[in-house]
Amino acid sequence: MKSFLYEAQAARVIFGPGEIKQVQTELEKISAKRALVISTPGQEELADKVSDLIGDLCAGIHAKAVQHVPMEKVEKALEIVRALHVDSLVPIGGGSSIGLAKAIALNTSLPIVAIPTTYAGSEMTPIWGLTENGIKKTGKDLVVKPKTVIYDPNLTVNLPTRVTVTSGMNAIAHCVEGLYAENVNPIISLLAEEGIRALHSSLPAILADPYNIEARSEALYGCWLGGTVLGSVGMALHHKLCHVLGGSYNLPHAETHSVMLPYAIWYNAAHASKAIKSIARALRVEEEDVAGSLFDLTASLGVPMSLAEIGMKESDLGQAAELATKNPYYNPRPIEQQTIRKLLGYAFAGKRPLKGIEVQGEINS
Repeated sequence: MKSFLYEAQAARVIFGPGEIKQVQTELEKISAKRALVISTPGQEELADKVSDLIGDLCAGIHAKAVQHVPMEKVEKALEIVRALHVDSLVPIGGGSSIGLAKAIALNTSLPIVAIPTTYAGSEMTPIWGLTENGIKKTGKDLVVKPKTVIYDPNLTVNLPTRVTVTSGMNAIAHCVEGLYAENVNPIISLLAEEGIRALHSSLPAILADPYNIEARSEALYGCWLGGTVLGSVGMALHHKLCHVLGGSYNLPHAETHSVMLPYAIWYNAAHASKAIKSIARALRVEEEDVAGSLFDLTASLGVPMSLAEIGMKESDLGQAAELATKNPYYNPRPIEQQTIRKLLGYAFAGKRPLKGIEVQGEINS
């Protein structure tokens, strides 16, 4: 076994149907007295529910979170935090709500009690992201990591099918890239493979019956694992591509992850054989067709399969390839602009990745 470093991060997780009721107790544990509830405009009903549950501890509701965390939205939220003398944050929703709470915490060090309602996994990480002047910046700071995360599968029942699937694929992406991260270690690899297995088994079951609480619980469990992986090791090409496509071209976050994941796996397959073996075991497919099998899974779940479908312009692909190869993240396979441009062309058209690791030559420059 190779040498490795494993560093555990403190996390308090409450998991189970109906556990949203614990939110007031969790705020009291951190001595909060003026909590700001944060949501997107579409989640105001849930924000109201949280406000009712925490009673006098609620300083107000801010239902203005949007995807990619634009800096101007952060600045307005900070004004509200100061005006209301807020001492804690309770984001409820997906990556947009939790991302805004993290951005506020980055500037104020306010503690967060997070209540995720999607499968994106941001709540388990110390990673923050901001978009300013069309460029998405990310960083890592333990001050933004929630003090407590409450996973209540009941809150995901009304999640639209498209969001369920794409945010689930986003969580799978965290697990996949954790398997070939620069600082990969055996503990995180175990969590990553189990996360892929849980999400692979649960997403089709949710599609068949959106009210299947057992499947919803399994997916949320997979999301928890994916978020833990994301927060524990570095990410690679897939996340760099998604940050560029989302931050610079305003493509929807989860859908971008869902579209790009098979292509990132295809690109790296010949350079990450151990990771491919783990993914194949979790998906129960042949190692030679991991990327194609994941593409097929996504297609079977009825969500967009190409960058064209989610709003990317073909004329922007060249610029996107250039941006993605500037200051690249670590990746097991060297990153070259011409090759990435060709890969983005496959993703734009929604072409199924070819079977067999030897066909990597198809996307060589």
